[in-house]
Amino acid sequence: MTPEQLAEAIIAALDQAVSAGDLTVEVPREVRVERPRSREHGDWSTNIALQLAKKAGVPPRDLATDLAGRLQYVAGIAAVDVAGPGFLNITLDAASAGELARSIVEAGGSYGTNDTLTGHVINLEFVSANPTGPLHIGHTRWAALGDAIRRLLAASGADVTAEHYTNDAGNQMDLLGASIVARAMGAPVPEGGYPGEYVEDLARAVLAERPDLLDLPEQERVAVARELGYRQQVAQNEQTLTDFNVHFDVWFSERTLHDSGAVEQAVDRLREQGHVFDQEGAVWLRTTDFGDDRDRVMIRANGVPTYFAADAAYYLSKKDRGFPEKIYLLGADHHGYIGRLKAIAACAGDDPGTNIEILIGQLVTIAGARMGRRRGNALLLTELLEWIGSDPLRYSLARYPADSPLDLDGEEMRRRSNDNPVYYVQYAHARTCNVARLAGEDGVSRADGFDPSLLTHETESTLLAALGDFPRVVAQAATLREPHRVARYLESLSAAFHKWYDECRVRPRDADEEITDLHRTRLWLNDATRQVLANGLGLLGVSAPERM
Repeated sequence: MTPEQLAEAIIAALDQAVSAGDLTVEVPREVRVERPRSREHGDWSTNIALQLAKKAGVPPRDLATDLAGRLQYVAGIAAVDVAGPGFLNITLDAASAGELARSIVEAGGSYGTNDTLTGHVINLEFVSANPTGPLHIGHTRWAALGDAIRRLLAASGADVTAEHYTNDAGNQMDLLGASIVARAMGAPVPEGGYPGEYVEDLARAVLAERPDLLDLPEQERVAVARELGYRQQVAQNEQTLTDFNVHFDVWFSERTLHDSGAVEQAVDRLREQGHVFDQEGAVWLRTTDFGDDRDRVMIRANGVPTYFAADAAYYLSKKDRGFPEKIYLLGADHHGYIGRLKAIAACAGDDPGTNIEILIGQLVTIAGARMGRRRGNALLLTELLEWIGSDPLRYSLARYPADSPLDLDGEEMRRRSNDNPVYYVQYAHARTCNVARLAGEDGVSRADGFDPSLLTHETESTLLAALGDFPRVVAQAATLREPHRVARYLESLSAAFHKWYDECRVRPRDADEEITDLHRTRLWLNDATRQVLANGLGLLGVSAPERM
């Protein structure tokens, strides 16, 4: 019996109580069942009696007792106990609990997917790097977490679009062009420019494409270097993200907002909403009406739009493109953006509580060193991938809440030992593959038999309980935007599998031992574990190796 089937049985018991006149309440179409904290309290628990008691006008324990009496006759349920103020603790019989193994294998890659967020149309923006240099450690955390959140949202039924906002407008682009020209001439970069070694690489690439660069007039020279260097850098960043197994549906250029007139149109639209005012020659948005700490300039007195104006235009672009929900994943130095972005949403007529969500990721450090591309000391994502590898890096970044500062130890992430969480989980998957491979060589085949009532060992009950919890973990991680819940679940599942592996055999001990349905049924359980490990690693963008 799967958690979904148990939830349906509880709904059916409520319907029976209403039909019999023993209960007067609107029966919900969804009931949540969860794993109790202690296995001594059964396989599943629900607080539905506590939820409905007030509406039904009966004490919670009385309602729970009524439901327990009805559920105890449901096939597959061994016992139902009423605990505390009205919790229902449900124990399944071995056959019903073991049936989950076959359900998982048959579901394959879809096991764990759910409809928690069905109907939600979401624009998820993350990384959004300036194209003035390579991606570095400062971008790496949101690349890993953002892509994992994208996968979780999709797995939970949301229609999600992953979007990269390329900040390719403004003075920073001119500084990039000037820095490239300076390097091409063998001169120091201008004040405020970009001194990293990568600028020399860009200069060589630009000169290869335009050998006449230094013969051009100064203004044109900088413009050409800016454009060609920009294209080179964006292409490199796209490739780096691909190598990191991070994919975007949309690459949005900030320049298009300026070139299309979208910035000016945004000012006009917000003025029509009554939130724009003119003062001292500048155009302002009255964001203080919606909780911002101060009003914001959109158009300076000299007629030049601010970055804030582009932010407003970009928000309206997302709204116009049909995204009711917009999630921004921003870096640690962007706390000030929360109030102003929510104020933009409110000024645009949206509800800041539902139409926009802003997540802030804390700093990632290497040996305590903060990264900075302008200083030229950034540890690049390409270097991290070469040193550590995509799988250890992605898993380690996804393993912790985004709002906790993180100090990475590259050598620990590379270590092939059970003390390394990513190795521990990947090794569990590889071990399930090895078990299946060797069992097949011994003649153990799933197709020859399956008797879930045989899965009675304590470690099998624990492993099945963990496997059954996967869909709930996925749904919760998606709803809370917390991929670390999946990582920690996979580690717990791996521990349960390794203990089961030590206690229960899938293969015969020797050539003389007869192959029975117990061997075959345990192979189903082994393969169910393999599937869940693979599905969970896939949600984190991490591979599931068959051999290690």
